Amino acid sequence: MIKHIAIVSALVLSANLACASNFYQISPNTRLVGEESVYKLDANGTTTLEYVASEYKLGLSNMIEANPSVDPIVPLKGTQLLIPNRLILPDTVHTGIIVNSAEMRLYYYHNGGVEVFPIGIGQLGKSTPINWVTKVERKRANPTWTPTAATRAEYAAMGEPLPAVVPAGPDNPMGLFAMYVGRLFAIHGTNADFGIGLRVSHGCVRLRNEDNEHLFNIVPVGTRVEFINRPIKYTIDSLGNIYIEVHQPLSRSQSEYENFEKDAPFSFTQEDLAFFKTPGINQDILKQALTERSGRPVLLNPPEF
Repeated sequence: MIKHIAIVSALVLSANLACASNFYQISPNTRLVGEESVYKLDANGTTTLEYVASEYKLGLSNMIEANPSVDPIVPLKGTQLLIPNRLILPDTVHTGIIVNSAEMRLYYYHNGGVEVFPIGIGQLGKSTPINWVTKVERKRANPTWTPTAATRAEYAAMGEPLPAVVPAGPDNPMGLFAMYVGRLFAIHGTNADFGIGLRVSHGCVRLRNEDNEHLFNIVPVGTRVEFINRPIKYTIDSLGNIYIEVHQPLSRSQSEYENFEKDAPFSFTQEDLAFFKTPGINQDILKQALTERSGRPVLLNPPEF
C-alpha cells in the first residue's frame, strides 16, 4: 500500500512538472530547451510587459531584450510580443541551483529536468555574487529582515526609516519564505509587484512569491548553489547546429545602469574567443547576435543554398 502511494505521488509530481511551462526535460543531445511563442496584446485593454512576463515566468529584462522596440511601461495596444522561452542551459554542472545573474535566471535541476525562474538581483554597488559555489544552509518560513546599518541609513535618507528588525509578514521585503545560502545571502520572495528581471535587491536573489514558495517547498537544505555571470551562452547539438544566446552584460557604472546601454562592452573569456573561431560559424550572424543582444538563441550556421 505504501509503495503504491509512493508510485502515485511520483506520477503526480511528474505530471505537474510536465505541465509547468518552466520545466524542461534534459536531453544528452542538446542544451537548447523550450519554445518561443507570441502574445498579442488586447487591442482594447491595457497590458504591461510586467504582466505578460509574469504570466510566462519571465523577467522584465527578458521581455525588453526580446522586444526592444516595445515600450515596457505602456506598450501599444494590439502589439505582438515575442515570448523568449527558448534558451540555452548554462555550460556548468547540472546539479542543484544555478543562478546566472547576467540573464537574471535561476535554474533548479531535479527529477531529470530543470525548472527555470526569473529573478531580481542586487543593485549596482550591492551586487549579487557572480562566481561562487555554496549551498542552502537553512530555510525559514515567515522570515524577519535585519537591515544593515548602511541600509537603514539609505532608507532614512529617503524619508523611510527602518526598524532594527523588520517583522515577518506580507510587508517584509523578503516575502514569506527564505532560503539562506552561505551566511550573508538569501533566495527569497518580495513585498512588491515589480522588480523581477531587474537590479533591485541589496544583493539577495529575489523571486516572485509564487515561484519562491514553490522552490522553498521542494529544495532541500544542503542543495548545491552556484552563482555565475555569463551573458553569453552557446552550444553545439548532436546534429552540428551551433547556437549562441547573448544577453546584455551587467552594468558596471551608473551610466550603463541608468541608460541600459546596448553597446556596453563584453569581457570575453578565453572560452568565448575560442568558440567564436569555431569552423562553420557565419561571422556576420555572430556579429549581429553580439550587437543585438536579444537574449534569444540564434543559429550561427544555417544551411546555405
